[in-house]
Amino acid sequence: MSDSLRFFLLLLAAFSINAPVSVAKKIELSGYYKNLFVNSRTLALFPPAESYSLDLNRLRLKLDANISDKLSFNIQYDNEVLLGNYLQTTQFLTVKNLPSDNYFDLESSYIDSNSIYAIQSIYRAYAALALPDIDIRIGRQRIAWGTAMLWNPMDILNPFNPIQLEREERQGVDAILLDWNVDALSRFSLVYARQRYNSSTAIRWRSNQKGFDFSLMAGRFQNDSVVGFDFSGQINNIGVKGEITRTDPGNDQGNKNSYIRAVIGADYTFANTLSLNIEAYYNGQGTSEITAYNFNRLFTGKIQSLARYYLGGYLGYDITPLLRWDNYFIYNLDDDSYFIAPGLSYSLSDNIEFSGGIQAFNGASGTEYGTLENLYYLQLQWFF
Repeated sequence: MSDSLRFFLLLLAAFSINAPVSVAKKIELSGYYKNLFVNSRTLALFPPAESYSLDLNRLRLKLDANISDKLSFNIQYDNEVLLGNYLQTTQFLTVKNLPSDNYFDLESSYIDSNSIYAIQSIYRAYAALALPDIDIRIGRQRIAWGTAMLWNPMDILNPFNPIQLEREERQGVDAILLDWNVDALSRFSLVYARQRYNSSTAIRWRSNQKGFDFSLMAGRFQNDSVVGFDFSGQINNIGVKGEITRTDPGNDQGNKNSYIRAVIGADYTFANTLSLNIEAYYNGQGTSEITAYNFNRLFTGKIQSLARYYLGGYLGYDITPLLRWDNYFIYNLDDDSYFIAPGLSYSLSDNIEFSGGIQAFNGASGTEYGTLENLYYLQLQWFF
């Protein structure tokens, strides 16, 4: 077990046991258990390509402790057990050894065999201090900047893969965040994030004009200098949003040319509960030549999309009050490959949900989504 993880677990145990009664009344414990079964094939990037099944079991415990009106803590602990022949594949053996970009090592495996892989980790761990007009948050946290759904050029600290299966899971960052509430509609933010090999510092101004939220951002994110702008609002009953950033890569990177990333989207919900969200994305970091695709950078999370021009979106519909259909889709306009992810979710009770679906990829050989493998999944999640 890493020293960082041991420290956080001891801190959690000590706080839970030694908290006085007056404080304990302000402690809330919640979480979930999830069982996720996946069937797919490993990527050709890790030969040989192999069919596999994976059964993921995750217990997440969340502790919210309000010490006073000003001071609070949030700690989320994960215990995961992975089963299945995926543990014997070259892809998994490569993935599990990839280092995290976070500064603190808050993950440790306690069973590592061909049939069982078990890890424990800290998903979130931060303290929040609320002062007059100023909020301060310190620790492993999620800093969500940007307004779009599939692509977020503004979300540099916690980049999101638009095709990831567990869409609600967002990586955190070890950071200090200061928010100054200038007035009822305006906020100034300053963030410093310490990462494994370097750090990031950024400022952000957010406000509202004539019913539209907007923000301006500038910062140094690891080796890149980035400036950006985003907005969101309503035009009649249609939601509109957009983001744009300009990035100047550091001198130690292969591509020294600055590039722009931009997304614009719209969403609308019909009276029959049908929800539609459409986004168009320009990725100046990508390329229109499939021979120049770098799948290794995509797989390791260094970039989220390979090409330059995309169209994507989401469709959702409540078939019954308990049964919902969702579908995400992305079309690569450069190489004509596409991704679709239809799924159904059913509420077995107020706190138990069953879902299943597929992630389907199609395209010619060498294209972005033609290279990825179809995936089938079933999931049961119990919230408590």
